[in-house]
Amino acid sequence: MADRVEKTEKKARGVAARPAPRRTSQRNKPLDGHKKAPQPLKLLITVVPRRKTEYFMDLLQSFDVNMQFCSTAHGTATSEIRALMGLEDDEKRVIFSVIRGDMAARALATLEEKFGTIKNAKGIAMTVPLTGMIGVALYQFLANNRKGGKANEI
Repeated sequence: MADRVEKTEKKARGVAARPAPRRTSQRNKPLDGHKKAPQPLKLLITVVPRRKTEYFMDLLQSFDVNMQFCSTAHGTATSEIRALMGLEDDEKRVIFSVIRGDMAARALATLEEKFGTIKNAKGIAMTVPLTGMIGVALYQFLANNRKGGKANEI
């Protein structure tokens, strides 16, 4: 009986002494003979002044945004608060764009720069991750994957 206890203790010490294997992220890294994981998609929501809508929609297209739509919005601040904050009008547009995850950070940085440098173009932008998608063709369209073919199938 004492031998069994001693062997069990040795095994326990041996297991505890071994370091745990390191886990590395395999996302978007093709392995030999395996397909590349798809880029995550995000919904980029941008609120801009009505008069600058076309400029910002064109700017976002330079980041491989393949689908975007625009909606009218109206600010809720009173005229006194708008004057205090330096905002002229309360007519806004909300641009909804689907963008690849690898392009989102660059797009947000560019938007932040443009909001600060262009006259009367103050706005806000944010991303929301899209966690589900049905259909390879829809994903390829939204991710602006024009290559297609077997090498790029998901």
